[in-house]
Parts: sequence; C-alpha cells; structure tokens
Amino acid sequence: MSALLLIVDVQNGFIGPSTRHVPVQAEALQDDFDEVIATRFVNPPDSAYRRWIGWQRFGPGSDDIELAFTPRTDALIIDKSAYTCVTPDFISMLKDKKIDRVDICGIATDNCVLKCAIDLFEAGIRPNVHIDACGSHGGPECHAAGILVMRRMIGDDQLVEYSLR
Repeated sequence: MSALLLIVDVQNGFIGPSTRHVPVQAEALQDDFDEVIATRFVNPPDSAYRRWIGWQRFGPGSDDIELAFTPRTDALIIDKSAYTCVTPDFISMLKDKKIDRVDICGIATDNCVLKCAIDLFEAGIRPNVHIDACGSHGGPECHAAGILVMRRMIGDDQLVEYSLR
C-alpha cells in the first residue's frame, strides 16, 4: 500500500492569523508519505460562489490561488472549483494505486477539508485528518466547528494530531 497525503487548498489567499501554521505543517508532513497531492481552489467567473454567496476572490490568475508552501517536486497539483477534489476520477486513481487511506491536512477545516474527508469516507477510503495541520480562514470557531462535524461524521479515530515539536 502506498501512503498518500492530500494537502487541501494551502494557498496565499487563505493565509491569515488562524491558518499561518498550516504551510509549515504541510511542508513537514510531505516527507512522511510516498505520494503527495495538493489542491488549489480556483473561483471561475460563473461560479456558484460568486453568484450565491458573493465571494469574488480566487479568480484564475490571481495571487490568491498560488500555493503558500513548497510542494515536493513529485507532488501532483490539482486545480478544483468546488469544495472537494474527490471525484469519480480521483477515486479511480486511488483504487488503481491500491490506496485505502488518505491522510489530509490543509485549509479550511470547516469546508474543503471537511468535504474531502466525508467524500473519501463515503467512497470507502479511510480519511485520516491531521487536525493540527489544518485551520480555517473563518477563525478558530470555524476550525472547531469543522472538527466537531468530522467527529460525528467520520469518527474520532480518523482525527489525529500532528505537530512540529
């Protein structure tokens, strides 16, 4: 079995007081895995984010979408325009590689990390969320809310603590 790390949306536009620790944690975690996939959220002009919640940032080509950490040279970078990267093609790729667990870190605990973890869980692939290597640009309350929901939806055993010491 190959060990895979999914680094979710650790991008310039999401870095602030509540997420400043995430790039360092994500970079350090990479060394512990055989494979690394990093996602980048891009908000296209016709998105639901723009139309229904008025969120205009992260447009194609903006500085917001640039990664805020240095990915490994062999990391696969996936652009996405949804909360999750867990699509049928993504699941097929994992199954082809015989991956049955995906470790996750990144931003934001309460939306993109949460959605990826739940989608993996529902696809029968164990998500292993490194909660101290996650954060929310919505602040500590949103981070805590994401952890609370994950505890209920994917179980305590899938939430692990990782910290640089």
